Amino acid sequence: MRIEKLTRDSLADMQKKLLRRSTDSYPEQEAAVNAILSDVRARGDEAVFEYELRFDRCTLDASSIRVTKEEIEAAYKEVPEELVGIIRRAIERIRRFHEMQKQKSWFETEDNGMVLGQRVTPLNRVGVYVPGGKAAYPSSVLMNVIPAKVAGVNEIIMCTPPGADGRVEPTTLVAANEASADAVYKTGGAQAVAAMAYGTETIPKVDKITGPGNIYVALAKRAVYGHVSIDSVAGPSEITVLADETADARFVAADLLSQAEHDELASAILVTTSAELAEQVSGEIDNFCKVLSRAEIIGKSLDNFGHILVAETMQDAIDAVNEIASEHLEIQTKDPFLTMTKIRNAGAIFVGPWSSEPLGDYFAGPNHVLPTNGTAKFFSALSVDDFIKKTSIIYSSLEALEALHTDIEAFASAERLTAHANSVAVRFEN
Repeated sequence: MRIEKLTRDSLADMQKKLLRRSTDSYPEQEAAVNAILSDVRARGDEAVFEYELRFDRCTLDASSIRVTKEEIEAAYKEVPEELVGIIRRAIERIRRFHEMQKQKSWFETEDNGMVLGQRVTPLNRVGVYVPGGKAAYPSSVLMNVIPAKVAGVNEIIMCTPPGADGRVEPTTLVAANEASADAVYKTGGAQAVAAMAYGTETIPKVDKITGPGNIYVALAKRAVYGHVSIDSVAGPSEITVLADETADARFVAADLLSQAEHDELASAILVTTSAELAEQVSGEIDNFCKVLSRAEIIGKSLDNFGHILVAETMQDAIDAVNEIASEHLEIQTKDPFLTMTKIRNAGAIFVGPWSSEPLGDYFAGPNHVLPTNGTAKFFSALSVDDFIKKTSIIYSSLEALEALHTDIEAFASAERLTAHANSVAVRFEN
């Protein structure tokens, strides 16, 4: 892994390179996605079936696109009971964490009779996208479906790409059933996003689409935003480790590689105040890559987006980490909780040497759907809040409006909105 001195220029160059992975950098794919969206919107199921045959080599029709009860039962026979138990224990932890995020409606009555409040209601129907392809992601099923269930969403449908044989990865189906998804459809890519956004003869239109995917899914979600809501436009996975001389080089290397193995566009960054640790981590990474199963993907990821930055001071390192605003941030320093208080920008923060990033991916409880590409500066993790809407409630008595009407009329008149002023004034003509 390349080792560089942390400077303003080296940080800027690295960020510029990382931003090349954003959805703005794929004009050819964007054109293809827009064509798919338009086609599915116009032809519905027929277009979805054609794209599944073209991209997933899977022949589907209206009778086979939805996963059946029998297919779910068959999936349980292929998934070891031990793994089913692990999925259930993960669900309990994830549900318990998200239950703490629930909001309640509230009302406040003023002395003059005015009642103000906020009503919290869940979305009616949500679509969850779960990727397939290079790996199975039952954890993504849990992280998207469970907060929606906790929020009280009425109907949760899921789309995931099938294999050429028309089967969905068994662990994905088991996870969907255990998390209580209402329906699973065998379609992926931009055509799945289009089907959920516009609705087809078999796939109902949703109010919001959540879940990660490849560049085609990300571009499709961005394109349909406004027609439906989305969680975010997810980019490739990222990890930054902030470490000093007390960190264990083997731990740091292993954690960096845990994200580099996702795909060739994933980024893994170490920011440290120790040149010695930097060299040790680089060596440990070389050793791990000799035995890890996805070494080829890891190698490409690290060649393109792997960095070790050596800072002169811990404050310089912290400033760099806040500027990077990574999806996952691990803190492995002498006093990690003190360091954590100085972090402003990160999707999720893992504090201390035993808080390995995969703890958050699978089992800790907080959501692993996180902001990427520096958007942790202004976006948050997926949560129960993503599956509710808040409606303001206003009731005024005559007494309350009488005390305010001259101010309202003057305010409206200042904006030259005379009909606004008149709407209040007519109530006090007599």
